[in-house]
Amino acid sequence: MAALIVLLVLLQYRLWFGDGSLLEVWQLQNQIEEQRAENDKLRERNAALEAEVKDLKQGLEAIEERARSELGLIKKGETFYQVIDEDDKQ
Repeated sequence: MAALIVLLVLLQYRLWFGDGSLLEVWQLQNQIEEQRAENDKLRERNAALEAEVKDLKQGLEAIEERARSELGLIKKGETFYQVIDEDDKQ
């Protein structure tokens, strides 16, 4: 009877704490889920960058828009007006 209890304890120990244990499997599953989430986020970022590159290759309008929004450039003969919100002053 004592041998069976010792055998049961040894088998339970390997199940819970040994190589390939349930704890290790759960940790690996969590790591897989986190990696999948990270991969999805990176796929979305890559898709956005790919669309931006495609826009920049296809026409000057996208380049002009970026120059205006990011660099504050204006065309010849245009007047630049900057509107300051009263809430932003404070």
